Amino acid sequence: MEEIKWGIIGCGDVTEVKSGPAFNKVPHSKLVAVMRRDAVKAADYAKRHGVPKWYDDATALINDPEVNAIYIATPPLQHEAYTLEALAAGKPVYVEKPMTLNAASAQRMIDASSKYNTKLVVAHYRRAQPMFLAVKKLLAENAIGELRLVDLKMLQPINPKLVAQTGDNWRMDPAVSGGGLFHDLAPHQLDLMAYYFGNIQKSTGIATKQQKNTAVDDLVVGQILFESGVVFNGNWCFSVSPSDQSDSCVIYGSKGKISFPMFGHKIDVTVEAISEEIHFEPLEHVQQPMIEQVVKYFLGQAENPCSGKEALITMEIMDAFTADVVG
Repeated sequence: MEEIKWGIIGCGDVTEVKSGPAFNKVPHSKLVAVMRRDAVKAADYAKRHGVPKWYDDATALINDPEVNAIYIATPPLQHEAYTLEALAAGKPVYVEKPMTLNAASAQRMIDASSKYNTKLVVAHYRRAQPMFLAVKKLLAENAIGELRLVDLKMLQPINPKLVAQTGDNWRMDPAVSGGGLFHDLAPHQLDLMAYYFGNIQKSTGIATKQQKNTAVDDLVVGQILFESGVVFNGNWCFSVSPSDQSDSCVIYGSKGKISFPMFGHKIDVTVEAISEEIHFEPLEHVQQPMIEQVVKYFLGQAENPCSGKEALITMEIMDAFTADVVG
């Protein structure tokens, strides 16, 4: 392939700004077709974004001879089926996070990629963003000394603003989402932990349903012991007071700490009581840096920016944290 000609399956809210427009802004990349089961919405998206073709059937888009790569942006329930169909058709796949509903499903997707010898990338796009790459560089340079502990807090009120609002509210249906807002937001954070700290020795957690009349876990506490000796503690709660909301990750070392939000644009570095703030410009399309890497990988010009095997680690951690949901 000399140019990646994309077809999007599931042109919903996440594709409006975060990802969709970026496919036409990356070199050697073009968005040529979109699909949504609602034909009216598919046609409207195509018209507004200048996409030549639209479909209301995923199989038709996958089999379009002009389309040579597939981006899957549906709710997680459909990720496995569409990925397997696209891989079987010889079309490389870029699939949204979370990779799928659970680790077993993720493994089947990985196996299909191997079976059909077709490329698979998972959209853990923070790996390619300048701010999170800067954190990785600071860690590699031992800026805060020997690494000790990570403390993460994602505390949000009911219906938090950082989650895209949809009419059907599918994130609150575990059969569709995998398990509520934890399954929607935690993949961003947990993938970075594995990206930063390497192999995992052990992970465990507690999940519970504290709100009445909810089908999903809304409080999750998890711990990870990395082979390096670094310990991670994470707390996710989606029913706190708006005044108590928090988005914080603090990495402690023997000489200081690095603090940053997952949904923000600033890193605070403190070394031996001296602090520095590093600011980053917001990205117009948050997935564009990752899509650039995916295009290069599909063209054979770079390594896989986030393989199925790497994303499987995140699914395994989430499974471990929520193995016994109380309530």
